[in-house]
Amino acid sequence: MKKNLLTVITLALVLVNLVLTVIVTITIIPETKQANELITKVCAAIDLDLESGSATSNANIPIDKVALVPVGEEDLTINLKKGADSASHYAMIKVSLSLNKDNEDYDDVNTQVSDKLDLVKGEIFNVVSSYTMEELQGNQDAVREDILKNLQQMFGSDAIIDVTFSSVKYQ
Repeated sequence: MKKNLLTVITLALVLVNLVLTVIVTITIIPETKQANELITKVCAAIDLDLESGSATSNANIPIDKVALVPVGEEDLTINLKKGADSASHYAMIKVSLSLNKDNEDYDDVNTQVSDKLDLVKGEIFNVVSSYTMEELQGNQDAVREDILKNLQQMFGSDAIIDVTFSSVKYQ
């Protein structure tokens, strides 16, 4: 009789354990899926940030893998923002873009830069014209970085790795 009673109690405990396992599984699996989706999104955002254009530096790319694309044949004459002297100033800039030949978007971006040269010039005009002559003279690197960031966004690629001012004249 004692063996039957112990068997019945064991069977009851196994059934209770099974029911509780099912309840826990049903309530925890959706939460786990949501947590996994969040983790996947965070990992994807981190990967995109590491591979973005700001993480790619010109110093890491061999010189033979860099293609220079001039922006127009002549200097760009750009009106600058009025400074402390309230006088109108101009900058004459010759701009070249450096493209990474090893980038998967290189051929597409190279073709688009050539085909949409007026859009590229317009973006350069917009960025440079937002600076005063003093700001431009004092920090050309910031201007070039702004142009680079805007062009990378425009083309949706980090194939453009640098913007170079081959000549700059102020008036």
